[in-house]
Amino acid sequence: METAMKNEVKTWALDPTHSSVHFAVKHMVISQTKGSFENYKLNVTTSGLEFENASIELEIDVKSIDTKMADRDNHLRSADFFDAEKYPVIRFVSTEMKKTNEEDYLLKGNITIKDVTKPIEFKVNYGGQVIDPWGNIRSGFTLESSIDRFDFGLTWNALIETGGAMVGKTVKLQAEIEIVTPK
Repeated sequence: METAMKNEVKTWALDPTHSSVHFAVKHMVISQTKGSFENYKLNVTTSGLEFENASIELEIDVKSIDTKMADRDNHLRSADFFDAEKYPVIRFVSTEMKKTNEEDYLLKGNITIKDVTKPIEFKVNYGGQVIDPWGNIRSGFTLESSIDRFDFGLTWNALIETGGAMVGKTVKLQAEIEIVTPK
């Protein structure tokens, strides 16, 4: 690769048809309930085609939450959880993207849910890079992390007969991301 290409600022666009943002949380201590957010915007800029020190910003439309159950989705949008009318966006802004080996990165940044901003780290698996049939460069990633929902004021809960919580505190986060830039 030429030096000019290595130093060129690249702006990457999200391929929403090959990307997803998911979460999972314990339900009644015995199983996991999974859901996704259907609408989100992602901005990624890099120096050349390398992702170390990439700048990443993600905005998620809270109202687009989908757990495949309308009543639960509406409850999650309510003031008991996300309060989507008052806080319509979940926001992530990167502070560091560090390569740990040929396939993995550690992504650090700040996540804002409701009116609370906290640091977060994602384990990132890099799927690789290809030239698509239209001559664009595509890269794929799997990201994983978790948060304590109580840290963000998402504290609604109910006790079940056995004394456990209806909804777990830890929320697992996962994203499958495919991004594209012109060659």
